[in-house]
Amino acid sequence: MISTVRSLPDSPGVYQYFDDKDKLLYVGKAKSLKNRIKSYWRFTPTFIPNPGQSPRIIKMLHEAVRLDYIIVESEEDALILENSLIKQLKPKYNILLRDDKTYPYIYIDESEAYPRFEITRKVVKGKKITYYGPFPNGGRALFDALYEIFPLVQKKSCLHKGKACLFYQIKKCLAPCEGKVSKDAYAEIVKEAKQAITKRSILTKTLQEKMQKLAVQERFEEAAALRDSIEAISSLHISSNIDLANQMDLDIFAILNGDERGVIVKLFMRNGKIISSAYSYFRHTHIFDCNEAYRQALLEFYTIDTPYVSKEILTAHHFEDALQVARTLSSRFEKKISIETPQRGPKAKLAKLALQNCKELLKKKDNDTIMEQKIADLLELSTIPYRVESFDNSHMMGAATVGGMVVWDEGKWDKHSYRRYELHARDEYGQMKEMLTRRIADFKTQPAPDLWILDGGQANLNLALSLLKDAQINLDVIAIAKEKLDARAHRAKGAAKDILYTAAGIIELKPNDKRLQWIQKQRDEAHRYAITYHQNKKRKEDTQVSLLNKKGIGKATIKKLIDYFGTFEAIAHASSEEIEKVTNKKISNIIKNNNGEM
Repeated sequence: MISTVRSLPDSPGVYQYFDDKDKLLYVGKAKSLKNRIKSYWRFTPTFIPNPGQSPRIIKMLHEAVRLDYIIVESEEDALILENSLIKQLKPKYNILLRDDKTYPYIYIDESEAYPRFEITRKVVKGKKITYYGPFPNGGRALFDALYEIFPLVQKKSCLHKGKACLFYQIKKCLAPCEGKVSKDAYAEIVKEAKQAITKRSILTKTLQEKMQKLAVQERFEEAAALRDSIEAISSLHISSNIDLANQMDLDIFAILNGDERGVIVKLFMRNGKIISSAYSYFRHTHIFDCNEAYRQALLEFYTIDTPYVSKEILTAHHFEDALQVARTLSSRFEKKISIETPQRGPKAKLAKLALQNCKELLKKKDNDTIMEQKIADLLELSTIPYRVESFDNSHMMGAATVGGMVVWDEGKWDKHSYRRYELHARDEYGQMKEMLTRRIADFKTQPAPDLWILDGGQANLNLALSLLKDAQINLDVIAIAKEKLDARAHRAKGAAKDILYTAAGIIELKPNDKRLQWIQKQRDEAHRYAITYHQNKKRKEDTQVSLLNKKGIGKATIKKLIDYFGTFEAIAHASSEEIEKVTNKKISNIIKNNNGEM
């Protein structure tokens, strides 16, 4: 490695340290690769890590045996590439922030005669677009409340029908489609609704009155739905007595690292009032670097599709790359964006408020993750598995082959992140390989979790470890399978116990062990999800087979087509010539003439 370090170019770029097992340890960026990387080392009297660095950096350098680097054109390019590689490859010593979700915004296009509110996660084209948000939680409840209380145009299609509908009859719309309300009168309603988005007491008070009326009428389910909406809208607000003299828009970020994990808090101030907030945890890392944390958080949050970006961003801590990140964001959104760490005044109080919330969240969560910590100790994992992805596949005699991935995140199922895979491999090993390969390909946009749990034994474990090694991704993996009795895995309840397969060896636990039950719960949910998808797909395929049978196409021919094309969908999209090659012209004509029924 010393020869690589001595011959580094004086160019911007990204560098990567690897250990003796070729595992990626750390990704960093540099304005000058030569200057930055040489600062890690001392060359005399021997080549050793620079003792002036933190103990954890020195620990990383002692593990490193190889250095790779990528030259880029500018420091900004290095910044963006570094962030992308960290998210995709999950290096051992880098921070991996998980909260890369795009939050919803409420918007209205007032260039229309009778505008209505909509929800978006991306930029909407138009000259008179106004955005409200972001709303990490409760945005949908707020949106629905607007249409519950104000007689706005309820659906896009309403204006095109030219005739008053049920919404007019139940007094939820004033029927502008029939000209029953003037543009000016409607504009006043819109103005009131816009005020209610920020002054939410207008909404919650009206919803409470409606809820009480419904309760008196014993319409309890409807009353409960309104109660949930009120709670969701109320949860958007963080109470604060901080008053800004001018109606400023500010985004406030605070990041704090704890003993077992870190947390990031975001506050969003619009027109001088905090309208919403969000928080997320990130894994404990061997090296916590404040600069890296804020840099990654800001670049991840402000994607090119972000509908609205505040011109001023506050951070609770100063970080080294603040100026460069501000330049990158300014270039990305084509407007001047500044990043400040205020030391006094109302802005400093806002940063302090965000930091106080970080401290409270770390205290609260430490008591909720005892099982995950026990799992990490049992399996000797490199990190506590706060986010877990579990995989299973399902088929019947090779038909309707599918896979499922379920996600456990921060003590609950993250059903929005569940994924279904239509698989084409013929054997179970090939199916698992196909599924895991596709998931690895998605790491660029959907970062790796802390742990993979696979349904299967040593073969599946070895497969996953091999795929991850080839992709140079650091990720813990275990597999769980029934103990084989007489060379068969007995799946009947109580017939055989579950065995855990890890990189360090096999682990056997008693059936009543809570840790085993936790892992079984992950496996069982993956199995449930995969088999549900399989059953739905099988029913659909059975229907398609039946339709083809009625047209005179036999099972043997259908099997030949499926073996060649893989799916009924692929058959439907195939050309007449392709189908004719596999079967004959008569079959081709039948299928193409009845394409709508497939």
